[in-house]
Amino acid sequence: MRAVAEADHGGPEVLTVTDQPVPELTADGIRIRVEHAGINRADVLQRTGHYKVPDGGSAIYGLEISGRVLEVGAEAPQHALSGDVLVPGARVCALMDSGGYAEEVVAPAANVLPVPDALSMTDAAALPEVLATVWSNLVMEAGARSGQTLLLHGGTGGIGTAAIQIARSIGMRVITTVSSEAKAEFVRELGAEAIRYDQEDFVGRVKELTDGRGPEVIFDVVGAKYLEPNLKALAVDGTLIIIGLQGGRKAEIDLGSFMVKRQHLVATTLRARPADQKARIMAQVHEHVWPLVASGQIRAVLDREFPLDQAAQAHEHFDSGTHIGKILLTP
Repeated sequence: MRAVAEADHGGPEVLTVTDQPVPELTADGIRIRVEHAGINRADVLQRTGHYKVPDGGSAIYGLEISGRVLEVGAEAPQHALSGDVLVPGARVCALMDSGGYAEEVVAPAANVLPVPDALSMTDAAALPEVLATVWSNLVMEAGARSGQTLLLHGGTGGIGTAAIQIARSIGMRVITTVSSEAKAEFVRELGAEAIRYDQEDFVGRVKELTDGRGPEVIFDVVGAKYLEPNLKALAVDGTLIIIGLQGGRKAEIDLGSFMVKRQHLVATTLRARPADQKARIMAQVHEHVWPLVASGQIRAVLDREFPLDQAAQAHEHFDSGTHIGKILLTP
């Protein structure tokens, strides 16, 4: 089958379509003919040599897909979130450890979601990874709830657009940093308030917007560069969630202030989690978030779609940082 697999590390130009073996069906797996595959930050980190493929994972890139069921493993029914995903030809989407940039995948049944009739297969491919990341961190880790304020860095990417919608769905106020007026207008349409970090100090501005309290939750993809200002901005008893290291991985904390303000620091990755943790996360996404997707209350935000043999151009566009929403590949 045609696929984009890890060979060399570097810029987008290292990504080429090659012939790869069709994955073997596992007992708890579902074989899926891929129609669309989402591009995520983890793919870029893997491409540049900064994200090791989990043990047992495929060298093929890609963490989320949509497609149609081809074959079902013997033990898949006892793991499946929905019986709808066990029917050959069924429309599904799935969270993967790896393998999505390909014509076929085998996904764990516990990570496969049925695609509602009202949802396009294109939109479905943009949702599994971002919804799992946001729900697991915002709700399962931070315990976010109605009436709280979320400060979100990177509000116009795949994670950011999903975080705005999920936070709003549970009754949170959302403030997000953005780098342009076009992006500010876009997040306002999703129900968030915008801070232009290229024009003003986000710490002072978010304090002003929250009457000096600061946000109860901060969702951060920057890492070291923002650690100190994030903790200055964070409310007493607040939680800082770090899910990315775009601004470095080493920083210092003033533990005295950290203790006095009783703050919490959570740092996670989704891809490296054990299978049982991913299964619990996907079960919660299916129960709590998927009905909102089916009703249209939470939607996919798409930027562009590229054919599989233009994976390099798709990553180049991702690296530019100009996109709003998800970038997809189509085998």
